[in-house]
Amino acid sequence: MRRVLTAMVVLVAALVSGENLAAQHKGAGMISGVVLGPDDKPVSHASVTYQSSAGVAPHAVRADSQGRFTIAKLRSDNYDLRASGRGVFSEWEKNVSVRSGQTKSVTLRLIYAKEIPKTYTKSKAKE
Repeated sequence: MRRVLTAMVVLVAALVSGENLAAQHKGAGMISGVVLGPDDKPVSHASVTYQSSAGVAPHAVRADSQGRFTIAKLRSDNYDLRASGRGVFSEWEKNVSVRSGQTKSVTLRLIYAKEIPKTYTKSKAKE
């Protein structure tokens, strides 16, 4: 009897805990977007760095082969984002406001580099 009661208490605790986690992520916000190069073409596998606008907890995600990225499970806050790829960086996209249950869409354009990598100058010359 004691074992059954203990098992039931553990099961109920696990269910309540799981519901709390689901509720926390259910109301989370999301940022999705695309990274474009200086030639306005998507940059595959670019890195997107993001952090709260207060500079707390910097993280990074990778764009897919079409330059698209998604940052999920974000708390309601303002976020700063910046992309980089092939030695080129975007400006900081500042104060992207994310609210519970919303998805914000952004386009990050790579424009800054000490010198433009040959991969971009060659593609411009072909056009």
